Amino acid sequence: MKKINTSPISGMQELLPETQATFNDLKNRISTTYMAHGFLNIETPMIDRCEVLLAKAGGDTEKQIYKVVKTAETLDDADQALRFDHTVPLARYVVEHENDLKFPFKVSQIGRNFRGERAQRGRFREFYQCDVDVIGRGELPLYYDADVIATLLEAFDNFGLGTPVVARMNNRKILSGLLAEFNLETNADEIFGIIDHAEKVPVEKTREAFLEVGLGSERVDAMLEFIEIHGSRAEVTAALEKMGVQNEMFKAGVSELDFVMKTLEADGKGSAIMADMKIVRGLDYYTGTVFEFNLPEYKQVGSVCGGGRYENLAGYFTEQKLPGVGGSIGLTRLFYVLKENNLVKSQEEKPIDTAVVPITDNELLFAMKVAKDLREKGEVVTIVSSSRKLGDKLKYAAAVAKKGIVLGESEVESGDFEVKVF
Repeated sequence: MKKINTSPISGMQELLPETQATFNDLKNRISTTYMAHGFLNIETPMIDRCEVLLAKAGGDTEKQIYKVVKTAETLDDADQALRFDHTVPLARYVVEHENDLKFPFKVSQIGRNFRGERAQRGRFREFYQCDVDVIGRGELPLYYDADVIATLLEAFDNFGLGTPVVARMNNRKILSGLLAEFNLETNADEIFGIIDHAEKVPVEKTREAFLEVGLGSERVDAMLEFIEIHGSRAEVTAALEKMGVQNEMFKAGVSELDFVMKTLEADGKGSAIMADMKIVRGLDYYTGTVFEFNLPEYKQVGSVCGGGRYENLAGYFTEQKLPGVGGSIGLTRLFYVLKENNLVKSQEEKPIDTAVVPITDNELLFAMKVAKDLREKGEVVTIVSSSRKLGDKLKYAAAVAKKGIVLGESEVESGDFEVKVF
């Protein structure tokens, strides 16, 4: 008989219990931080209609989604697929439940998403994302851009990584306004893409890419100088104003970036933020603030969190204006790179408090009563039922639990027993 391959599909994460406990601990810390900042948790379906998921898709998204194959004739005839992020399903959710929600709607989503892209080290096809978003109806004050970033920064603080996290920020209106000033709006998509990849390639490659989309050498020099602007709020604001750009969108972007950073500084986050014109984010639904989190001491890790403001994402589902801002921690990838760099270790403490060991089946019912009593006191308890020798049972108990209780005939008769600490 041919043996079935039992290894997980490439790009799917599968952890041993101790490592899973560490992963769950990080997930719970994120959830607790989100809740502390007033973000209400929801879950959207993992399967949705393709027309919803691809309503505002860009790039290779359509090639990467996992289509759902339906065999029963009674199922919905619409093409369906697994969700590839939380943002688009959230837009549908808000439109569907708009009359029952309170706005601004502060919401968190923590769950699995799926993308059929080539699996690589640290890149997965099935992965957890931990999102926070704020959705407004009609308008959404700029304060919430800072609120989202502050919440995500505190989530990383609660990891206790021992290494700083820095939020690199920008505003897409700045580059859009600059391109309008240079009469380069028709090349906007290509230029955004070039800048989004500029950090991953030599500067000469970026120069060549700018030349290939039709920028003259003078404009290329100006763009290369622009994307090198980074630093504190005061430094970057001064550098951008010094450019003398008169475009109103450019000025609005500078003003918004200054406001968000100033708000974060007032919240004590000044040392954890910087402005950086290389941060533009590839997805085209971002319209204002954009940000990425990095670990400066571990540059090889890349971005560990990202997000931004989107004004029109729900426009494919409704005429109502529902602006939003959000960010996401890609927990599966983050967990992988943190372990690779020894920034997080599997929990050494055993998750089970007490193992109750009946010597024979005659003591099993009493063991069940003891276990129940301990659970009612808040302990995590397991019963070791086995035909093996007592020594083997105790060896197993010591491997999985902090404490053990051995129950024999005398313990059942007296109702008394000793608790052994392993």
